[in-house]
Amino acid sequence: MPRMQTLLLATLTASLALAGQAFAHAHLKSSAPAADSAVKQAPAELDLTFTESLNLKFSGATVTGPDKKAVKTGASSLMDSDKTLMVPVSDKLAPGKYTVDWHVLSTDGHKTNGTYSFTVAP
Repeated sequence: MPRMQTLLLATLTASLALAGQAFAHAHLKSSAPAADSAVKQAPAELDLTFTESLNLKFSGATVTGPDKKAVKTGASSLMDSDKTLMVPVSDKLAPGKYTVDWHVLSTDGHKTNGTYSFTVAP
């Protein structure tokens, strides 16, 4: 096989292998409140929906308020075939920008994490 064909075949094989690994992780599909949204009413819970089922024991989220202090949350639970992480918000959220830091472990053993924010309008 000519050298160029060998190189192209090796590149294609590596690309397919890496793409398969990327699809094997639980990625954040949607959230309520939505990322970068402004809500008029402070949410009583956060609903984070992922592309794969989650392991609740190793999944969770923290919320930081506009004053950079942690917001008190309750015990998380799973819904929708274990793809939605529901995090109750115990504190009353005042107007301002909030940051959600999440970390999850999918049932196939892959860890992912991320951050998004939303704003509670005055």
